[in-house]
Amino acid sequence: MEVSLVIPLYNEAESLPELMERIHQSLSLYTFKVIFIDDGSHDNSWEVIKDLKSKYPQITAVRFAQNFGKSAALSEGFSLASGNYVVTLDADLQDFPEEIPAMLNKIKEEDLDLLSGWKQQRKDPVFTKNIPSKLFNSVARRASGLDLHDFNCGLKVMKISLAKDLKLHSDMHRYIPVLASKMGYKKIQEKKVKHTARQYGKSKFGTNRFINGFLDLLTLIFVSRFGAKPMHFFGALGTLIFALGFLSAFVLGVSKLYAVYIGVEQKLVTDNPFFYLSLVSMILGTQLFLAGFLGEIVIRQNPNTKSYLVKETI
Repeated sequence: MEVSLVIPLYNEAESLPELMERIHQSLSLYTFKVIFIDDGSHDNSWEVIKDLKSKYPQITAVRFAQNFGKSAALSEGFSLASGNYVVTLDADLQDFPEEIPAMLNKIKEEDLDLLSGWKQQRKDPVFTKNIPSKLFNSVARRASGLDLHDFNCGLKVMKISLAKDLKLHSDMHRYIPVLASKMGYKKIQEKKVKHTARQYGKSKFGTNRFINGFLDLLTLIFVSRFGAKPMHFFGALGTLIFALGFLSAFVLGVSKLYAVYIGVEQKLVTDNPFFYLSLVSMILGTQLFLAGFLGEIVIRQNPNTKSYLVKETI
């Protein structure tokens, strides 16, 4: 079995030697390579990786020109991965590399597409990480229909085909299981894994991750349902609003003509506020319909461009 470990990192120089030693010991029975993605670190992480390369030939490393985020780092790592399975692992030593063999055995024996770690006893600050994480996981579970407890665990094992198919952007790395499910990979399970408090450095994610995570989830729900068919959403909604506006205007016009026919005095149609509501509805409906039409054109262009710049490669 050949395994690729994709490890994004940002200012994790202190933890890298221990991490690599533990990976080497844990996967001694496997053919593996370790892909470090230095996401624009400004400490000496890159120098540490170059030193480790002389000791561990399994290392492949990429250095970004600046910090582009975890999704970009994982995307680059997935493009370099090979073998049968891909393992994602954070570089901060909060997850245990010793868990990887058991996860590899489980995903192989049960022929799973994705096996996600579940930090059941998370060793993080309660109010800044644990509680928000539980809320997001609860919302993601209800929205996606996946019975997982920890969508954003850094420790995951997946088939190489799934890793190659994933298209990550923004902060969508939080919802890899949801993306996989929407692409048709349905054999997704989780496994309880150990978790420990951070030993070196500090967390790289600020409080803005709460807002970003919620917005990304809304984006994911919308894109997963209508990303390939925006006309089904915008076109349908635009048609409905236009139809309501047109029907209202039609009723106003008919009622005015009927009043004139029977000789009943009635105020001008343009003096009725419902006329302007109807007009606005028709304009808005037309704009939404055009948005769906333009969306259909845009997604067919399918530009294959990267949103990050690689500075150096080992």
